[in-house]
Amino acid sequence: MDPIVEVVALILGFIGWVMVGITLPNRYWRTSTVDGNVITTSTIYENLWMSCASDSTGVHNCREFPSLLALNGYIQASRALMITSIVCGTFGLLLALIGVQCSKAGGENYVLKGRLAGTAGVLFIFQGLCTLIAVSWYAVNITQEFFNPLHAGTRYEIGEGLYMGWCSAVLAIAGGACLTCSCQMGTEEKYRLPYQAKGTVYSGPAPTRSVAASTYGRNAYV
Repeated sequence: MDPIVEVVALILGFIGWVMVGITLPNRYWRTSTVDGNVITTSTIYENLWMSCASDSTGVHNCREFPSLLALNGYIQASRALMITSIVCGTFGLLLALIGVQCSKAGGENYVLKGRLAGTAGVLFIFQGLCTLIAVSWYAVNITQEFFNPLHAGTRYEIGEGLYMGWCSAVLAIAGGACLTCSCQMGTEEKYRLPYQAKGTVYSGPAPTRSVAASTYGRNAYV
């Protein structure tokens, strides 16, 4: 494994894990501004857990969604995917800290460390995919409601929380791919034997000069 690639992959995975932890409680997954005069202008914003509103005076009011079963299916699925993403990123980060070569944890068993690093890379990729699916699914529903002429409710736009989620997914997938591709999953190097010519090799003491001379006949001397 290349130590530099390992460290870069670990940093990317850690940043992606931190960003997905910030994305999940972020309140601005979707926003909508109601224009009016200076007093009545208000902003409505929601995430996976609550809906909030703020006016020009700086007053904020938030309410949590009353029932899980009453929510839309994509919100429930996005919750599950984001929680799964954080869990996979946590385990991936722990395995990566043990599996990298510069870490003293795990001893000198580089075969085991390589397997742990490869598993951590897979978990980082899975974390990124879960985050990507969750935020993309949420964004698709926002755009469908916004451009639907029959939609009578509030028309929301994409908030900053979704952009953070996309960045988190890209970093996690990049870190996981680098970590998976750089490690050797338990393979050992095979050294090539030196070349030997075909034939019979005789071993024994070297013949003396008299014996060697007697093996040649007179015809050998011209």
